[in-house]
Amino acid sequence: MNFVEELRWRGMLHDIMPGTEEMLNQGMASGYIGFDPTADSLHVGHLTQIMTLIHFQRAGHKPFALVGGATGMVGDPSGKSQERNLLSEEALQHNLACVKAQLEKFLNFSSGDNQAQMVNNYDWFKEFSFLSFIRDVGKHITVNYMMAKDSVKNRLNGDSGMSFTEFTYQLVQGYDFYYLWKHHNCTLQMGGSDQWGNIVTGTELIRRKDAGEAFALTTQLIKKADGTKFGKSEGGNIWLDAAKTTPYKFYQFWLNTGDEDAKSYIRIFTLFDRDVIESLEAEHNAAPHQRALQKALAKDITIRVHGEDAYDKAIKSSEFLFGNTGIEFLNELSESEILGVFEGVPNYTISKEEFAAGINVQDLLAVKTAVFASKGEAKKMIQGGGAAINKVKIATPETQYQSSDLINQKFLVVQKGKKNYFLIIAE
Repeated sequence: MNFVEELRWRGMLHDIMPGTEEMLNQGMASGYIGFDPTADSLHVGHLTQIMTLIHFQRAGHKPFALVGGATGMVGDPSGKSQERNLLSEEALQHNLACVKAQLEKFLNFSSGDNQAQMVNNYDWFKEFSFLSFIRDVGKHITVNYMMAKDSVKNRLNGDSGMSFTEFTYQLVQGYDFYYLWKHHNCTLQMGGSDQWGNIVTGTELIRRKDAGEAFALTTQLIKKADGTKFGKSEGGNIWLDAAKTTPYKFYQFWLNTGDEDAKSYIRIFTLFDRDVIESLEAEHNAAPHQRALQKALAKDITIRVHGEDAYDKAIKSSEFLFGNTGIEFLNELSESEILGVFEGVPNYTISKEEFAAGINVQDLLAVKTAVFASKGEAKKMIQGGGAAINKVKIATPETQYQSSDLINQKFLVVQKGKKNYFLIIAE
């Protein structure tokens, strides 16, 4: 497998330094991508770089995942409009452990010569004094060279300016490349296209410091077809950690991808080969309403990130909300999973004591909660057969609901019509 050609046909390749492809075709090479541990989970915005490392390893090369324990203390100015908050060492160590556990889901860390390796740049920076750094690194790169970088110029021309801390970031990242080149024979650094300037600084440092040769490759920054940022939802980032973004919400994020985006995402975020993707595209084009691309995309990524069981629950959750799956399904879910299914659905809280005594359904839906504007409206809808609790039509306006009706001893699921859901929580 030709790594560069694989990125090229998948639409992932952006910039590549001359000679890179030829170097890779000579045999196994080592390359790395850096991940900044600014949170205790990666999100879907990191998936492009994770996929790049996966393809790199599948092509027979050795991937290094660098988690920036040191650079996380500095802050990368690339693509940022302002300086970010710096994290404590304790917070960084926690984040590093979490990020490593996530990367181990994607990369093979025990596959022989080209097994993946995790490195932390804090290990080589923690004993590096400031005087040693400016003598051994700073003297090799001119200020003119650093000022020419877009990441620097954009910030200097903006309103917030740029601190000396962030100005030195490209030197720190450049030294990472030098260290890995020197100690791990790492000849290639990869990253998003916004990292080109920082990566090239590393190749330049290697050349000027040791007359060595190193290479650079960047991938496209992913955007939606409408030009908006990929990886965000109304609630913020779509995280890989199930505690931050439920598998159901994660699955829905991919399932709700637009047709044009799905055609590019299926290439970027799955390992399907070209024949499979072209077959899916033909199937999708023949019946777009069946959303073959989106379903294949959502299934593949959800299983790789969260596993088969989580995917099955995400499917059942969708069928529960939009199909005919019965209420029994909710009894298979934990409390957090139920809340995940109904994220964004209006919810109301009632004390468990009131359920113990029994609540008339009109009071439940129009007084204790605001499912209906009035008891009269509730009565009319119930008599017309348009209201249900726990997937069962409410028999009469006099029906009582008690503790025994609660799902998991805590929830009632109310439907007003077929598509309007409400969640009542007993606490």
